[in-house]
Amino acid sequence: MATGTGAALPTDGALTHRQAELLDQLEELFLSEGFARFTLDDLALRLHCSKSTLYALAQSKEQLAHRVIKQFFRKATASVEEQTVTEADPALRVTAYLSAVARALAPAGPSFHRDLDSFGPGREVYERNTELAAGRVRGLIADGVAQGHFRAVHPALVADTVTTLMFRIGRGETARATGLDDATAYRELAALLLHGIALEGRAR
Repeated sequence: MATGTGAALPTDGALTHRQAELLDQLEELFLSEGFARFTLDDLALRLHCSKSTLYALAQSKEQLAHRVIKQFFRKATASVEEQTVTEADPALRVTAYLSAVARALAPAGPSFHRDLDSFGPGREVYERNTELAAGRVRGLIADGVAQGHFRAVHPALVADTVTTLMFRIGRGETARATGLDDATAYRELAALLLHGIALEGRAR
């Protein structure tokens, strides 16, 4: 659905204070209640704004949802990295990273994940972020092995196992198989790694 104005949509760096505030409110709403059932009229009513204000952010409800999803995962990635960089022990940095991922995903409720599963563009954002996170974990494991902080396990096998589970979590397969939400699954994975690959005496 086009705006009819032909005007360029603002990038995140060019948002007004009100536009940034609306995107944050949309993010909170979508994470809590999902986004598929809402129309632009519904969103305008919930956010106490006009449809034209929303059209200034995206040309359709689907594009607006895509933008909000990208914002959520971008902020989550920044938060995870910020929380992880303070951990000096390479053996614990892996679990600190996964625990931070769990905290970042915690606000996303079942309705959001359900809608994300059936929304191709949003699903691509999630899977791309999962792919990047898996690569980050592989790098952290390699660092821990190189510095002698991990016990004698095969680093490539551990990294492959972790990556496989991360993709299963991202695709919703773990939730369907176990009933765990994504954040809980990441916390369990972090605990498993902490006690499985850290040298004796380092698991804490």
